[in-house]
Amino acid sequence: MKIINLCISNINLFNKNLIKHNFVRFYAAPPKRFYKNTSILRSERKFEVILDQRKLKTPKGNIFSVENEALAIAVATEWNSQKDKIVQSKMHITTLCNTILDNPNNLTKYDIVNYIVNYLDTDTVLFQANEDEDLFKFQIAEWDPVIEWFNKRFNVQLKKSTQMDVPPVSDQDKNTLSKHLMSYNFAAVNGFMYGIDTLKSVVLTFACIEKHITPERAVLLSRLEEEYQTGHWGRVEWAHDLNQHNLQARLAAVVLFVYFNSQSNSVQSKNSG
Repeated sequence: MKIINLCISNINLFNKNLIKHNFVRFYAAPPKRFYKNTSILRSERKFEVILDQRKLKTPKGNIFSVENEALAIAVATEWNSQKDKIVQSKMHITTLCNTILDNPNNLTKYDIVNYIVNYLDTDTVLFQANEDEDLFKFQIAEWDPVIEWFNKRFNVQLKKSTQMDVPPVSDQDKNTLSKHLMSYNFAAVNGFMYGIDTLKSVVLTFACIEKHITPERAVLLSRLEEEYQTGHWGRVEWAHDLNQHNLQARLAAVVLFVYFNSQSNSVQSKNSG
């Protein structure tokens, strides 16, 4: 439960910072909240989210249903946390579920796994900037231990590069990681992809999902060069903090999503008495 509580706190922190800094983006007005209560309903072996008496639907109009009760509860909690307006951009777990159910790009699990392992060729932590000696030392100190962990954990030999035109990952290592990812279900590998697109790093996403580092740490490492630059040139506090908390909320949702999709489908109740 510790990892679940940590991830939920990151999501809540981001939402609070949106309010704290009065941050406004000029998008179409979000719809008003039209329901009072949220709940879940078991339908055969799946779980649906109910808004008052209405069944939640996906953007394509499909009935929203998932195989894991805890995941359904997390989605219902996101909808219940909406205030006067429904802000979809705050509901990362709902977004992930909708992507699985609608599959707008008609992707297969193999497509996603192939995307992930090929992303290693441009992984943030594998390309280090040796033209700035201080930044290079900073990257070595912060990134190299995570790369070392990744290699040991997955029995691969990833090597960092200082030349942007040299792919650092062998086909053998990609095949090894492909086999690992194929052991997850379709929903979980979508979660991995969402995390990788958030951090721009396969290595950091895996380290976070494997609980080697926290979402906060993963985001910090993904923004290492930016953190280095702000240390020299100053920090626009509200802008940098808001972006950081946004990334942490997205990544926390990924960790929960992969976790829920790798567990049994029902919440186990404690025996009373």
